[in-house]
Amino acid sequence: MYERKDAFYRKAKREGYRARSAYKLIELNQEFRLLRPGTRVVDLGSWPGGWVQVAAELVGTKGTVVGIDLVALEPLAMPQVTLLQGDATDPVQQEKILAALGGPAEVLLSDMSPKLSGIKEVDDARAMDLCRAALHCARTLLRPGGTLLTKVFMGTEHKTFLAEAKTLFAAVKTTKPESSRKGSAETYVVSTGLKG
Repeated sequence: MYERKDAFYRKAKREGYRARSAYKLIELNQEFRLLRPGTRVVDLGSWPGGWVQVAAELVGTKGTVVGIDLVALEPLAMPQVTLLQGDATDPVQQEKILAALGGPAEVLLSDMSPKLSGIKEVDDARAMDLCRAALHCARTLLRPGGTLLTKVFMGTEHKTFLAEAKTLFAAVKTTKPESSRKGSAETYVVSTGLKG
């Protein structure tokens, strides 16, 4: 078991972020410059909202951030943020996302993780389903040239997923932030230049 009150968890509580994962997005943005003032962003599987908070700060009031999750999110008092409850792969929800954004997103974020069963094969398959759901959403929600940042666990299908991402995007890179837990199998895949 990891130490629940680790340094990033305590820092998140202190600085008002809803989750320690906020620092992963801050770090990834410093490395890849994904989010700039005025950017239109969708955060898939956004509960509890740490990534939405960071994205909203980075894009500012000229940008737009839409967070969607199956679980209802606590409201955020940030005018550039819209929070939706639902399945992002549902065409009805996708219409709502695009309407809230005012057009396709420039950046699609996915820090989604499955509910873990403890059975490695099952958990790997569920995690990969979420990665593929993010790729599927990119086709509808991202503008040509757009960027997808998604969490991908190192497993048997990691290379297969990278190959699938390369069919849709011009460039695909893998990275692991310092703020990821030691011993975690998570990596982040940054796919840029969505093909038209």
